[in-house]
Amino acid sequence: MVKPIGGLGSGSEKNTPIFLIVYILLIVFGVGTGYFLAGGSSGKTLVPGSTKPAAIKTQTAEGISDTQTFKDSADGTLETGGIDGEGTHKLVREGGPSQTAYLISSVVDLDSYIGKKVKVWGQTIAARKAPWLMDVGKIELLQE
Repeated sequence: MVKPIGGLGSGSEKNTPIFLIVYILLIVFGVGTGYFLAGGSSGKTLVPGSTKPAAIKTQTAEGISDTQTFKDSADGTLETGGIDGEGTHKLVREGGPSQTAYLISSVVDLDSYIGKKVKVWGQTIAARKAPWLMDVGKIELLQE
C-alpha cells in the first residue's frame, strides 16, 4: 500500500484562497499609496490660496497675466528669426544688436506681431549663443 509523503497537495488547496486575498489586498494598498503620494487624480496642485493666472486676449494684448512667472519685460520691434537655433523671433531694441532679445513662446502667437512695436513679458532662460533668450508669456501692442 502506498501513502502520500508529508501530505503533499492536501494543505496547498486550503491556503490558496488566503494567499489570493492577501495578494489582492497588497495590490489595492499599493495602488492606493501611489495615488495618495501623487496628490490625487491630476497630479497637479496649486499652492493653497493661489488661483490660476487669467488668460488675456484683446485687440492690443495677448497671453497670461502671471507676474510671478513672467517677471522680465522688454519693448522693441518684433522680427522673425533667432540666432544659431535659439529663439524663433527677435525683439530689436534701442541700443544696437547687443540689446536684441531672442524670443520663444508656447503661449503667444508671435507671428501676429511681426514688424510691430510691442512690449513683452516673459521668463529669461539659459542660452548658449543668444545674449538674452526669453520665453514670452504676454505681449502688448504699443504701436502698429
